[in-house]
Amino acid sequence: MLTGVADGIFCCMLGAAPNAVGPLESVESSDGYTFVEVKPGRVLRVRHAGPAPGPALPPPDQEPPAREPGRAGLVRCQRRITVYRDGRLLVENLGRPARAQPGEPPAALEVELPEPPGGAGGAGGRRRRARRPRRTIHIDCEKRITSCRGAQADVVLFFIHGVGGSLAIWKEQLDFFVSLGYEVVAPDLAGHGASSAPKVAAAYTFYALAEDMRAIFKRYAKKRNVLVGHSYGVSFCTFLAHEYPDLVHKVVMINGGGPTALEPSFCSIFNMPTCVLRCLSPCLAWSFLKAGFARQGAKEKQLLREGNAFNVSSFVLRAMMSGQYWPEGDEAYHAELTVPVLLVHGAQDRLVPVEEDQRMAEILLLAFLKLIDEGSHMVMLECPETVNTLLHEFLLWEPEALPEPPAAAPEDTEDNDDK
Repeated sequence: MLTGVADGIFCCMLGAAPNAVGPLESVESSDGYTFVEVKPGRVLRVRHAGPAPGPALPPPDQEPPAREPGRAGLVRCQRRITVYRDGRLLVENLGRPARAQPGEPPAALEVELPEPPGGAGGAGGRRRRARRPRRTIHIDCEKRITSCRGAQADVVLFFIHGVGGSLAIWKEQLDFFVSLGYEVVAPDLAGHGASSAPKVAAAYTFYALAEDMRAIFKRYAKKRNVLVGHSYGVSFCTFLAHEYPDLVHKVVMINGGGPTALEPSFCSIFNMPTCVLRCLSPCLAWSFLKAGFARQGAKEKQLLREGNAFNVSSFVLRAMMSGQYWPEGDEAYHAELTVPVLLVHGAQDRLVPVEEDQRMAEILLLAFLKLIDEGSHMVMLECPETVNTLLHEFLLWEPEALPEPPAAAPEDTEDNDDK
């Protein structure tokens, strides 16, 4: 057993997969990290930190009297999503006035999706008569959205990084929220940081990485879980929020882009032969530095090194970029989410245009978009205080109470006499 555990940790440090024949127990290292084997031979490094252990909740017979919640924090989610065969998407927010409040999507939103070559369209490009819907999705539910405080033992914050990063990019956020009493979980994706790096391209597809995140989420999740994702990590947050709507309480998307299905770009530089990419790695790292930071000074270079940002092998980088295939994650998929979402965007981001996050805010049911003028793609490293403040305010946010539903009118028992 000890030999297997040692091999698991050794493979994480060197990026080689051990010849494991069965699942390993998770191992905690002396520096506070946990190594979790999500599949045989596939080990992820996780930082799991939180308040000092103690009685999380009082016994049932000693619980303090809680105020009657009534309808505080309740949000009525009513939406009809219609997907037409000609590529159109119609999103209707039912029960809302024609003029939405600030921060709310409009009462109806029609999306024109690109038509396939040779698709429908009359002469002169005039729109033909609307076709039958391919499918219609009805959403009608009430969600209770409450304030998440660090002292509450049922709250866990998950932080998921993107391509080329590591859990180290969240250092400022992890330290900040741990100091406030929150429990935090931040994994290294496969091939990143100190996680194992399989030598098979299939290990880095969206579905393989999503199953890793599912395993980590199921291991540490509690009653109310908040997901925070950056760039590609936003897709995994969306996946988990869609899969576990009753467990995901709030979501934060940082420079995540638009609500579109993922498709690899086969003409991308990342699809060059591995030997060529290896030679270009220093240039790629510098290109990411230029695109990821608003300024390229000594401080930004130091942040890039400390966060292990884009410090991955050329093979992993190529496999990650070519493995971004997720056709289910289209606009209709995002429109189904009923969880409140905070969108944070660095205004000087050269990798993700602000229009994409604006589009995401339009599609989502409960979304708030915040722009940070002095930040870019790595905004959590450049402006940690601003990001921490936005995240904390969002955690504490609670919607106003819904009005009580009107009492049912008594049935008319009046006799219909002609007299």
